[in-house]
Amino acid sequence: MIAGAAGARLLLVDDDAVFVEILARAMVKRGFEVETARAFQDALVAIARGRHDFAVVDLKMPGGSGLALVERLKQRNPQVRIVVLTGFASVATAVEAIKLGAIHYLPKPADADEIVAAFGREQGDSSAQVSSQPLSVGRLEWEHIQKILSENTGNVSATARALNMHRRTLQRKLGKKPGRG
Repeated sequence: MIAGAAGARLLLVDDDAVFVEILARAMVKRGFEVETARAFQDALVAIARGRHDFAVVDLKMPGGSGLALVERLKQRNPQVRIVVLTGFASVATAVEAIKLGAIHYLPKPADADEIVAAFGREQGDSSAQVSSQPLSVGRLEWEHIQKILSENTGNVSATARALNMHRRTLQRKLGKKPGRG
């Protein structure tokens, strides 16, 4: 358990209703006061309404990016400890999340114990596993698209132009899970 977590205010933002309900119950059992939001606009309202000690933010949701929420949360409370969760992990979004102030970036599925452990981490782990296999072509493509998308501040049309790709093709690729390793 994190020191000082009892009664700490946690904002949980994810568009998956079942996941939000299960994780909220698990975090309440761990002593957090939990507020939930299932869309970008709902999260903005919650951020404006209260000062949170902790936050779990989904990267991809209706109405906006979790990265923008990380930025807003840090503006509201520079000490907030934020964990970004995503089923669409990429190096580009992980780097941006950390630069914006998240303390950790976890791929889905992640459980309450992993999230609480991430909240408590103060430093990086130099013993983290380094893959002996190069990235697959599919994963390299995903990483490149994410990098260009980040450079274009999330603008899909500008990214499609930069990649010399039809916008619908890019949208289809962005809707798929990234290739494995």
